[in-house]
Amino acid sequence: MLICPVCSGELTKNGNTYKCSLNHSFDMAKEGYVNLLSGKHKAGELIGDNRDMAKARRLFLETGHYDFLAESICSHIGGNDNVLDISCGEGYYTDYFRRKTGACASGFDISKEMIRLAAKKYKETFFFVANIARIPVKDESVDVAVQICAPFSEKEFARILKKDGKLLSVVPGRKHLWEMKEVLYSTPYENNEDDTVYESLILTDEATVKSTVRLSTPEEIMSLFAMTPYYYRTSDEDKAKLGSLPYLETQAEFTIRTFTRR
Repeated sequence: MLICPVCSGELTKNGNTYKCSLNHSFDMAKEGYVNLLSGKHKAGELIGDNRDMAKARRLFLETGHYDFLAESICSHIGGNDNVLDISCGEGYYTDYFRRKTGACASGFDISKEMIRLAAKKYKETFFFVANIARIPVKDESVDVAVQICAPFSEKEFARILKKDGKLLSVVPGRKHLWEMKEVLYSTPYENNEDDTVYESLILTDEATVKSTVRLSTPEEIMSLFAMTPYYYRTSDEDKAKLGSLPYLETQAEFTIRTFTRR
């Protein structure tokens, strides 16, 4: 289903190289992924989350605290589906979908560090480096696209979905990580509900899933914190307050929104 990020021609795999009819070629890395960023961002070294962020994400997700979300998503996936995990990070969810449903699941992210980590561990799942604004995937080739707390690219999502395909878009619920926010901020705030109406996509279903997460060590607490947007806009003083906690119990709440093409 891959296309060339330069000319949009179909990519054919020959050995360890993907090549289009115009001879634009992309070699697979030793870990098994392919970098499909083009132009000045081809290397991908300075884009997206860095190595420390990738490791923090993996450390937290492998505790299983968010498996309730992964299971809810799997209930929307069939064994014969072609699944694309958009902005997949270090690949935990992508491989989870493959293992639990038997679907053909692949994932991409703009962070080379995230994809390197994903491909190195999850050998049976395919990963590639790409930009969400120009996804190098054929038109109407995806049965289920999954987008978990990542940027939204309406036209690209609609383009890659099959006519009867669906997009599962996951956003934080109103009270997501509320107890963590109470530690960080004097006046914590609820997350806003997304009520955007799209031209190319129709909202067909919306469901909220919740779980209480008990973080047993400061390392777990900070690993979860590093996955959130709060990490980038919180003072060092407030970060230190969170890091000093021996444990934290907080609610995790997500809204899963199902879209189809218009």
